Amino acid sequence: MDWGILEREPELARLASAAREAADGAGSVVLVSGEAGIGKSSLVKALPDHLPDGVRVLVGECDDLATRRPLGPFRDLIGSVGGALAHAVTEGGDRHRVHEALLEELRGTVLVVEDVHWADEASLDALRFLVRRMERLPALLVLTYRDDELSREHPLRHLLGQVSRSPRVHRLPLARLSLAAVRTLSAGRADPAQVYAVTNGNPFFVAEIVAAGGTGSVPPTVVDAVLARLRGLPGATVDALEQLAVVPSAVERPLVDALLTGGTPVPAAPERHDPLAAGVSVLPADGVAVLAAAEQRGLLTVTPERVAFRHELIRRAVVDSLPAARRIGLNRAVLTALVARPGSDAARIVHHAAQAGDQDAIARYGPDAAKDASLAGAHREAAAHLRLVLRGRHRYAPDELADLLERYAVESYTIADSAAAVAAQREAVALRRSLGDTLALGADLRWLSRIHWWAGNADQAQEAAREAVAVLEHAGDDRLLALAVSNTAQLRMLSERYAEAVEHGERAIALARKAGDLAILAHALNNVGTARWRSGDPGGRGQLEESLEVALTAGEVEHACRSYANIIWTLLDNLQYDEADTFLPPAMELADRAEHLGFLNYLHVELAMRRFAAADWDDAEKHAEYGMHDFVPARCPALTVLARVRIRRGRPGAGELLAEAWEMAVETKELQRTGPVAVARAEAAWLRGDAKAVIEAAEPVHAQASRLPGAPYRSELGYWLTKAGHRVAPDDSDHPYALQTRGRWRRAAVLWQAAGCPYEHAAALAESPDPADKLTALVAFDALGAEPAARLLRVELRRLGVRRIPRGPLAVTRENPAGLTERQLQVMRLLAEGLTNAEIAARLVVSVRTVDNHVRAVLDKLGAPSRRQAAVRAAELGLLADGSPT
Repeated sequence: MDWGILEREPELARLASAAREAADGAGSVVLVSGEAGIGKSSLVKALPDHLPDGVRVLVGECDDLATRRPLGPFRDLIGSVGGALAHAVTEGGDRHRVHEALLEELRGTVLVVEDVHWADEASLDALRFLVRRMERLPALLVLTYRDDELSREHPLRHLLGQVSRSPRVHRLPLARLSLAAVRTLSAGRADPAQVYAVTNGNPFFVAEIVAAGGTGSVPPTVVDAVLARLRGLPGATVDALEQLAVVPSAVERPLVDALLTGGTPVPAAPERHDPLAAGVSVLPADGVAVLAAAEQRGLLTVTPERVAFRHELIRRAVVDSLPAARRIGLNRAVLTALVARPGSDAARIVHHAAQAGDQDAIARYGPDAAKDASLAGAHREAAAHLRLVLRGRHRYAPDELADLLERYAVESYTIADSAAAVAAQREAVALRRSLGDTLALGADLRWLSRIHWWAGNADQAQEAAREAVAVLEHAGDDRLLALAVSNTAQLRMLSERYAEAVEHGERAIALARKAGDLAILAHALNNVGTARWRSGDPGGRGQLEESLEVALTAGEVEHACRSYANIIWTLLDNLQYDEADTFLPPAMELADRAEHLGFLNYLHVELAMRRFAAADWDDAEKHAEYGMHDFVPARCPALTVLARVRIRRGRPGAGELLAEAWEMAVETKELQRTGPVAVARAEAAWLRGDAKAVIEAAEPVHAQASRLPGAPYRSELGYWLTKAGHRVAPDDSDHPYALQTRGRWRRAAVLWQAAGCPYEHAAALAESPDPADKLTALVAFDALGAEPAARLLRVELRRLGVRRIPRGPLAVTRENPAGLTERQLQVMRLLAEGLTNAEIAARLVVSVRTVDNHVRAVLDKLGAPSRRQAAVRAAELGLLADGSPT
């Protein structure tokens, strides 16, 4: 039953306006967001009637497969688009070809991609490509997604972050229906007030309850409402619905016919059929005909090309109502049909094999599905397929298993899953050792060393590197030996053993040139250049930039990203922020386009460091969040940035962040990790007036930094030690902190201002003996929200007898001081009532997984370790209706 679309006129008007602008050459991106059932698909369905005549609308949908189909939404367009895009998507291995074909096809078109929260990695990559170009295209890109199911780590967040930076973006968050709209929908069929009370105005839930019947009690959940609509349908129709429901996408007609016309028998629900029928439903020869009654009730949409449930929530409600044994049988039927059809997508086969528990099918088709995903750039999906395959590792010979483990390690490394990468690569090394394959063992040991480093295990990385060189030294393969030697050079550089790094690196350069391998040459040049530059030799920068040029010319994305990362980090350490700004955009563009998440996260953290230096602390926090994964090289500095922002703003929680960062930093044994954490700990101790803690935090790392030439953290740590009354060796450098240590605060202030560091500039001015300078510093601290530094400076000004000291900003009592979103406030209040996550999900008509994410966010924002303490904290902040938890 279709009552049209209510209370969406403003959104449709904005979409129509954006489409008209696109037709004039000013393309844009539209984000349509909201919870499940809010009406995103209904809005898209209504859109063509509001567009100018002749505007083409293409719609692709992302599927809720356990492991997504690479380029899934674009495969849906085949048959409606030109041959270039159809062939590119079908073959899938050439991302550039897919992107260019999409770009050409999109001109003069409205492209809608639905449910992008389920998008595979290759599709997200393609959408990122389009987003960067939309403002110059005569086209409109509409993306719909569930905004209440996005955890901090959700892959869609990278795309949304990019869209937010786009100059032409429209955001259409969809609101729930008003009581007036519910009254219109339910008039004569149900009590509007009761319907509204149960549904909170969720359009889908409202429609299902009204369609379920207007008499008696209102069904309490979506599942109950949907199942009520199934009552009275013929048994064969219900069997067919259940069969199609286990397919998490629209079902193409050939598959429908195979499933419903006897080509693949449909398992019947035993209670609806004669037991002698052996659990197989006897369906009519025309399978689609059996769906007519379900179509009439509004459960399905049927076209000559495909059959789809009217809404994903209907499909899920049907599936969730099935006993596990029946779901297994239905999935086995789909698996049989897919395997029998030539050209079936391997990812779909693997999905249904997993749901059916068919380990033989997983073992047969899983490696191919992973290969297809990897070639398409869908590395998350590739890793997921291989993870599933490796559950049946006993099915493979040792050499085959080693290959699969190596592939899984590489995919895990690419998506920044360090723990999985280390475990898989260790197992691969053990297998290669048992097989006596010298070259493969040496190559695997080198990879293991690299992955250990990414996981933050310095000792294991050094040990694997040493053995890799020993194994390959006389194996007769210059290329593998060059890579192993260059890896050793890298580890020496990272552990500040610069002379050894240059020695190993120069050998690796010679071997790489002999082997003619540009990737290894770029790697080795990077190590030597970074070691020289960071040890105080400015000539090293040229070698590092040569490494970048070689990598870019050779198309070696990982090596280019690493060159960018080392250039930017060193520029940041040297306070050359303007130059760092020239490298950050192309670096992030490259990592983003190549979907190298480890480096992309790392570069976001470097950008966070840059924004922290500029005292843009909100932006620093936003970018630091990208590094909050298990990937140690990004997580450790991300924690440090987040802690330093809290320290300078006087917010709680910095100690816990620094404790974790320090534990990680010590494990790496690298000054680039321990130095920043030690600086942060020393600053925090100073601001709370604990000189002893300043010395304890700074002295050991300062001693390490003082033994190295050009160590960037020596001056800052020496400054804090001096302020705490601990004597240090003279630092004759022109670093601003060294100048402040020597009492040259005015020169330091000039340098800080030139570098664009307002907090440090104010701190230098605060060291002036002139109260006027101190008052200038105080105004700056207040403007930045640097409460601890401002408080200390006010105490000093009062001690000096200054009479007119600005009071500073008044404390502002906000309606929501914890920064919770509207939905998080709802969850918080229900949590305080003692409801479980499942009960909250039923009350708000969302999934339990969504509530799980909200509860985690609430606990994090309130700084509460438990639900009870979160409720107490919320009451203290006045966030609860009655001001106190139950």
